[in-house]
Formats: sequence, structure tokens, C-alpha cells
Amino acid sequence: MSRHTISRRLAVTATASLGAFCLSVLPAAATATPAQMATSKTNGVTYLKSLQAADGSYASSGLSNEWAFSALAAAGTAAVDVTPGGDTTKNARTVYRTLLSTTTWPSTAPVVTDYERAALNAYAAGIDPARVSASRNLIGDIYSYWQTAEPGYFGPSSNFNGTVFAALALGGAKTQAGVQRTPQALRDSLITRIRANQHDDGGWNYSKAEGDAAQLATTSDIDMTGAAMAALCSVGVPNTDTDITQAKAFLKSKLVPASGAFNAMFGVNTDSNGWAVSGLNACGINPQTGDFLTSAGKTPVDFLIAQQFNPGGGFKYLPADTSPSAYASVDGLRAVAGGGFTATPPVPTTTGAPQWVAQTTFASGTATKLALSVDDGTGSIKVCSVALTPTGTTTTLGTLLDAATTAATPTGCVSSVTPATGTATVTALNGKANSGSNTWKAAIDGSAFVTASRATVINAGDTVALRWGV
Repeated sequence: MSRHTISRRLAVTATASLGAFCLSVLPAAATATPAQMATSKTNGVTYLKSLQAADGSYASSGLSNEWAFSALAAAGTAAVDVTPGGDTTKNARTVYRTLLSTTTWPSTAPVVTDYERAALNAYAAGIDPARVSASRNLIGDIYSYWQTAEPGYFGPSSNFNGTVFAALALGGAKTQAGVQRTPQALRDSLITRIRANQHDDGGWNYSKAEGDAAQLATTSDIDMTGAAMAALCSVGVPNTDTDITQAKAFLKSKLVPASGAFNAMFGVNTDSNGWAVSGLNACGINPQTGDFLTSAGKTPVDFLIAQQFNPGGGFKYLPADTSPSAYASVDGLRAVAGGGFTATPPVPTTTGAPQWVAQTTFASGTATKLALSVDDGTGSIKVCSVALTPTGTTTTLGTLLDAATTAATPTGCVSSVTPATGTATVTALNGKANSGSNTWKAAIDGSAFVTASRATVINAGDTVALRWGV
């Protein structure tokens, strides 16, 4: 299997945000000029538009081009504005949302990275990942892969890639108002695991290294280092942090002076450069100055632009290639445009099209999921996806907690609730009672924590956090 397949596909098949994933503003003194970068973005968008199928789709079952949404958004193009032959009824956003809403998506044997990939691209397309449809909540889907025996990992810990992309998705796919929808305790658990997997050379690889001295001593991967850097920054780690600084030094050590490329594990290529640059972008580190300006006056962005066919706009995977690659074109454009692994959706130019689409109410009788976390103040957070079938357009916190006792994945998120019925204040959860100023409090979609009440209204797609404390 080629490096191209391994690096890009693993994140897709085994498989950020206002702030961390915003577009970087590059100085006029950068090697690649603003004009060159603007031309690269314009032509790159043109090429990605050419990948749209006649039915309006980018994504399908199996391998697909849906990562195009992250690149288009980074380059300032709204997915709803991308149409086949001008047919607005088949715009890319609507078609993608319909696909994600189907019961057969993603497959009969899904893995956590399916949902993480979808959350990142839905967000970039202007689809609230938690409110795709009455039955589809991608944040709830991701929560179901929490590893109770190894808190902080999502999906099998051996596939460390799944945990990195959990951080990218949960940290990058914020609410429509730009708020982190997940609680700090959950983000901290991700940070802890990502830090524990950083190799001795400052980078990361796809597989788990935590606790294994031999693995930690192996050479890191360029692609995964970019993704892990972005993951840390998307959940709140500053770019001055020691681990980010060490990762930056690892990437710098792999620069090829003559071209600005990174010498990746399987050689120089666009995808590896794209992932590394996206990691730098996500952390607010300029890839065109300082440490990333080589002795020959080249930068990683120079290399990417040199890989692009113009005016066609596609990027080749290897320098010797004579035709563009769809995946290399996505990675190249997203990086040149200043994006991380997702981006805030641009305001559409299509008349009447909103920036965001979302399912705002439950459909009575339609089964759905909600994302729930429970922090009892001991440093051991519980995370789960709760299955329930609402009987109205809204539900209550009491109903959600009751459902969590029998219909949560993973199990054990909630074992008991006091009171067990009614609409009163929650006085005990999982056997832990309120005590003085330490009481159970609830937050929804990143709001401030307030007294937890069974009567609290829960809407479709709400991400709910319970916390015991002051």
C-alpha cells in the first residue's frame, strides 16, 4: 500500500474550528506572495468543484472526496454554493446532509473515524454536526466510542489516530455561535492522551505509543505530527506549549532546504506537506517565516504551490507525477488557504441560503442520540452516547438521565438519579449526593454550569455535561 494511501486513507477509513482553525494571515514578506496564494486558492477551488458528481455529491460509501468541504471552506467557498451545472437543488451541502442522515451511512461496520471525518466536514459545509437530522447526531456518535477502561481514548487505543481525530472533531466542530460544546474535563482527557503518545523526537505516529519506550523512541510521521499538533491546539493548548514547540522542532528538522518540502517517511509528497502545514495553521504558527523559511529561501507553502497545475488547479501527489490527485488537491488547497482540518463555513453567496442548517427539534417517535458527560469531581469523567426516542419536540434532563441508566454507550455513564421522577433539582447522581456548596450542575453546548434540574429543557442535538462541585 502506498504512502499516499496510508497517510490519507487511514484518517478517512480507520478514521478545526473558529479560533484554532481560522485562516492564518500571512505577511507580505512571506516567500509565496499574497497574489500567488490567491491564484492558488482560486484555481484550487475550480479543480475541487470539478470533482462534484452529476448528482451533487462528493461523498459516497467507502473512499470519497468529502474532505473537499474542509478545503473549500478554508478557501472561502460555501458548500451550498457548489452545484453541478448550476442546479441549486443538487448543491453539495444538501446532498451531503442527506447522505449523513441515511440509516445505511456510513456502513454496517462503522469505526469512530467515520463519524469524526463527517463531523469535521459537516461543520465546514455549514451543517451543525450535532443536528444533522432528527436521527443523526455526529457528536453523539463519537461519544459512543469513549473507552471506559482507558479514559481519553476514542475507539481502540491501538489506533491512536481515532483519538487525535476525536480531539480535532470535538474541539474543532464548535457550536454555531463559536462555543466549545464539550466540557473542559473531556478536552483535558484528550490532551493527556495525546501528550502521552508524543514520541521522543517531538512528533507522533498513527499507532499508540503511550507506555511503550520502544515505540516512543521510533521516528515520527510528518502527517500525524501535523494532525496531533492541530488536535492539541483545537482543544485549547497554546502554541507556546512545550509539546507544540517540540513538534514544531521535529517538523523543522525534516525540511528539505531546496524545495521547502518535508522529508516524510515515504518521501516528499503533497499530502504530508499539506497535513504538516495544516497543523501549523491550526496552531497559529506561520509556515512561511522563521523556522520554516529554509536557507535556500523556500517554505512548505512554496513547495505546495509548486505541486499545483495551473490553470487547472489540481495538485499532484509526487513531484514527478504528471496528473493531479483528488486527495492531494484537497490537502494542498486547505493548507495553502491557511486552514486546519476544518474551517468555519463561509457565508453563502446563493440568495436565501443560510450559513448553517440544522435540525432544531426532535421528531416525535424518531430514535436519536444525545452526547452526555458526567464529572463527579474525582478526576474520572464518564462519557457516553444516550439513545432515546422523544415523544415531543423537546425532552428534559430527567428523561435523558433516566434513559442513560439503560440505553447508554458505553454503559455505566449513569447508574442512578435522585429524585427518580418528577421535575425537581437533581440531588444525587450515581450515588453521589449534593453536599453544601458542592452540587450537581448542568451545562448545555458549552454554557455556564447551573443547578441541574430534571425539568431542564433539552433540545435536539444538545451536548449535555453534568458536573459535581461548586
